[in-house]
Amino acid sequence: MANDHFLTLSCPDKPGIVHAVTGIFAGEKVNIIDLQQFSDPVTEKFFMRVHFGPTPTESTEFLSTYFEKLAGEYDMTYDIRPVAKKPKVLIMVSKIGHCLNDLLFRAKTGQLPIEIPLIVSNHPDFATLAASYGIDFRHLPVTKETKAAQESQILDLIKEHNIELVVLARYMQVLSPTLCEAMSGKIINIHHSFLPSFKGAKPYHQAYDRGVKIIGATAHFVTADLDEGPIIEQRVARVDHSLSPKALVDEGSNVESQVLAAAVKWYAERRVFLNGTRTVVF
Repeated sequence: MANDHFLTLSCPDKPGIVHAVTGIFAGEKVNIIDLQQFSDPVTEKFFMRVHFGPTPTESTEFLSTYFEKLAGEYDMTYDIRPVAKKPKVLIMVSKIGHCLNDLLFRAKTGQLPIEIPLIVSNHPDFATLAASYGIDFRHLPVTKETKAAQESQILDLIKEHNIELVVLARYMQVLSPTLCEAMSGKIINIHHSFLPSFKGAKPYHQAYDRGVKIIGATAHFVTADLDEGPIIEQRVARVDHSLSPKALVDEGSNVESQVLAAAVKWYAERRVFLNGTRTVVF
């Protein structure tokens, strides 16, 4: 995939967008490897993801003039970036580590196209795990009184490390509206239930009490409204009456890890678009 790139764009829907975009690539003799598009009849917005290349060099400057003109004509937001460029991800975690461990392993083995320069936690428990991967670990305790100062430190670290995405891998603190707004559309959380069911503490115990036959997990963008952000991915597992609350937790942990990894992978591959309170995922 040397010199391959992703183009992502969104704009108000109108005729001619696909023709205009593909015409640019045809005119410059650049091959389109894969193209996905969606026109939302409700929001009247258009979304497109194009994997194109190879280009003559790593630079796509020769396409900029065309797309700047197109953006003006169609009120379009667009981005072009190399396929090989891995987004820098900050992982935040508290005291439950299965999602963190899974993400670290997948990134290390090349299953996740991300770079993890930093892990932040309000507890010291996973410092050794971070060190085993050669990743900087910051223990930032938080109380109600110190929350603003702690989140200010987090924002400083995000800027210092050029973080593109924050992943809450079972980080059991509610983020303030300030942090949510500063990283709007750039924070993914894993919620340990199939939203909107069983919110709050101990969802698997709630599920056990109700005798559910499926459990699940939800990866979503974080907003100031707790657990109400746009959903990226959800998966379920079948369970039955024989499972104890602990067995439900263990089964749920597997689902959580899979769902969060999928959401992070799709984000890194430029597949996820915000569409109001929903997402488009190619």
